[in-house]
Amino acid sequence: DFFAIGTNDLIQYTLAIDRGDEQVAHLYNPLHPGVLRLIQLAVEAGARRRIPVGICGEMAGEPRYAALLLGLGLRELSMSPGNLPRLKQRIRNLDMIAATRRAEAIMDQSDSGRIVALLDDFNAMADLA
Repeated sequence: DFFAIGTNDLIQYTLAIDRGDEQVAHLYNPLHPGVLRLIQLAVEAGARRRIPVGICGEMAGEPRYAALLLGLGLRELSMSPGNLPRLKQRIRNLDMIAATRRAEAIMDQSDSGRIVALLDDFNAMADLA
Protein backbone atom coordinates (compact mmCIF):
# COMPACT_ATOMS: atom_id res chain seq x y z
CA ASP A 1 0.00 0.00 0.00
CA PHE A 2 1.15 3.53 -0.73
CA PHE A 3 -0.12 7.03 -1.36
CA ALA A 4 0.82 8.88 -4.53
CA ILE A 5 0.28 12.61 -4.79
CA GLY A 6 -0.02 13.83 -8.37
CA THR A 7 0.87 17.50 -8.06
CA ASN A 8 -0.29 18.64 -11.47
CA ASP A 9 -3.87 17.50 -10.88
CA LEU A 10 -3.80 18.36 -7.18
CA ILE A 11 -2.93 21.98 -7.94
CA GLN A 12 -5.38 22.31 -10.82
CA TYR A 13 -8.32 20.83 -8.91
CA THR A 14 -7.55 22.53 -5.61
CA LEU A 15 -7.28 25.96 -7.21
CA ALA A 16 -9.88 25.30 -9.95
CA ILE A 17 -7.36 26.33 -12.58
CA ASP A 18 -6.75 24.79 -15.98
CA ARG A 19 -3.06 25.25 -16.84
CA GLY A 20 -3.96 24.95 -20.49
CA ASP A 21 -6.34 27.92 -20.38
CA GLU A 22 -4.23 31.03 -20.91
CA GLN A 23 -6.93 33.17 -19.28
CA VAL A 24 -6.29 31.56 -15.86
CA ALA A 25 -2.96 29.70 -16.24
CA HIS A 26 -1.13 32.50 -14.42
CA LEU A 27 -3.08 31.56 -11.26
CA TYR A 28 -1.55 28.05 -11.19
CA ASN A 29 0.53 28.12 -7.99
CA PRO A 30 2.33 25.09 -6.52
CA LEU A 31 3.16 27.17 -3.43
CA HIS A 32 -0.42 28.10 -2.61
CA PRO A 33 -0.97 27.48 1.12
CA GLY A 34 -3.98 25.24 0.42
CA VAL A 35 -1.98 23.02 -1.93
CA LEU A 36 0.88 22.74 0.54
CA ARG A 37 -1.51 21.94 3.38
CA LEU A 38 -3.05 19.10 1.36
CA ILE A 39 0.41 17.68 0.69
CA GLN A 40 1.30 17.99 4.36
CA LEU A 41 -1.95 16.29 5.43
CA ALA A 42 -1.35 13.39 3.04
CA VAL A 43 2.20 12.90 4.34
CA GLU A 44 0.99 12.99 7.95
CA ALA A 45 -1.82 10.53 7.22
CA GLY A 46 0.61 8.17 5.56
CA ALA A 47 3.01 8.40 8.50
CA ARG A 48 0.22 7.61 10.97
CA ARG A 49 -0.65 4.46 9.03
CA ARG A 50 2.96 3.64 8.10
CA ILE A 51 2.09 3.97 4.43
CA PRO A 52 4.78 5.47 2.18
CA VAL A 53 3.78 8.65 0.40
CA GLY A 54 5.30 9.54 -2.94
CA ILE A 55 4.90 12.60 -5.09
CA CYS A 56 4.96 13.02 -8.84
CA GLY A 57 4.33 15.73 -11.36
CA GLU A 58 6.21 18.86 -12.27
CA MET A 59 6.58 19.91 -8.63
CA ALA A 60 8.42 16.67 -7.77
CA GLY A 61 11.03 17.22 -10.45
CA GLU A 62 11.73 20.88 -9.74
CA PRO A 63 14.90 21.47 -7.64
CA ARG A 64 13.39 24.69 -6.29
CA TYR A 65 10.82 22.63 -4.35
CA ALA A 66 13.12 19.79 -3.22
CA ALA A 67 13.94 21.18 0.24
CA LEU A 68 10.28 21.90 0.96
CA LEU A 69 9.03 18.50 -0.17
CA LEU A 70 11.74 16.62 1.69
CA GLY A 71 11.27 18.87 4.72
CA LEU A 72 7.61 17.89 4.75
CA GLY A 73 8.63 14.25 4.97
CA LEU A 74 8.36 13.07 1.39
CA ARG A 75 11.07 10.58 0.38
CA GLU A 76 9.81 9.29 -2.95
CA LEU A 77 9.80 11.72 -5.85
CA SER A 78 8.81 10.62 -9.33
CA MET A 79 9.82 12.76 -12.30
CA SER A 80 10.86 12.72 -15.92
CA PRO A 81 14.40 11.40 -16.41
CA GLY A 82 15.65 14.78 -17.63
CA ASN A 83 15.08 16.28 -14.18
CA LEU A 84 17.05 13.64 -12.29
CA PRO A 85 20.59 15.10 -12.49
CA ARG A 86 19.64 18.56 -11.21
CA LEU A 87 17.38 17.22 -8.48
CA LYS A 88 19.92 14.61 -7.42
CA GLN A 89 22.57 17.32 -7.03
CA ARG A 90 20.17 19.51 -5.04
CA ILE A 91 19.26 16.68 -2.67
CA ARG A 92 22.88 15.66 -2.13
CA ASN A 93 23.71 19.19 -1.00
CA LEU A 94 20.66 19.52 1.23
CA ASP A 95 20.84 19.90 5.00
CA MET A 96 17.78 17.87 6.01
CA ILE A 97 17.50 19.38 9.49
CA ALA A 98 17.51 22.88 8.02
CA ALA A 99 15.05 21.81 5.29
CA THR A 100 12.66 20.41 7.90
CA ARG A 101 12.84 23.60 9.94
CA ARG A 102 12.24 25.74 6.86
CA ALA A 103 9.30 23.56 5.83
CA GLU A 104 7.79 24.04 9.29
CA ALA A 105 8.22 27.82 8.96
CA ILE A 106 6.68 27.76 5.50
CA MET A 107 3.69 25.78 6.74
CA ASP A 108 3.00 28.49 9.31
CA GLN A 109 2.41 30.98 6.49
CA SER A 110 -0.90 31.87 4.89
CA ASP A 111 0.47 34.14 2.16
CA SER A 112 1.90 32.69 -1.05
CA GLY A 113 4.29 35.63 -1.40
CA ARG A 114 5.79 34.98 2.00
CA ILE A 115 6.08 31.27 1.19
CA VAL A 116 7.95 32.07 -2.02
CA ALA A 117 10.30 34.42 -0.15
CA LEU A 118 11.07 31.86 2.58
CA LEU A 119 11.70 29.09 0.05
CA ASP A 120 13.81 31.23 -2.27
CA ASP A 121 15.83 32.55 0.68
CA PHE A 122 16.52 28.99 1.87
CA ASN A 123 17.55 27.89 -1.62
CA ALA A 124 19.84 30.90 -2.04
CA MET A 125 21.55 30.17 1.30
CA ALA A 126 21.95 26.51 0.33
CA ASP A 127 23.50 27.48 -3.00
CA LEU A 128 26.10 29.59 -1.17
CA ALA A 129 27.09 26.79 1.20
